[in-house]
Amino acid sequence: MATMNISLPDDLKTFVDAQVAEHAYGSTSEYLRELIRNQRDIAKLRGMLLDGFKSGPAQVADDAFFAGLREIAEGKAEP
Repeated sequence: MATMNISLPDDLKTFVDAQVAEHAYGSTSEYLRELIRNQRDIAKLRGMLLDGFKSGPAQVADDAFFAGLREIAEGKAEP
């Protein structure tokens, strides 16, 4: 695991320490890793939403749609 040192103003350090204690994190590093993972997940979700938007209008997912998917899965139809 890589090491990264950061500097925080006193008010932010106090806030981080309070969050660690309040939410029962084992350490400041654990808290910061969780924040970074959450931000990474938000960025990934944002990208997926934008990809969906760029893909054009959605298809209606009705009984006929799912019947067609079943036929493709069973090899009875081409994708």
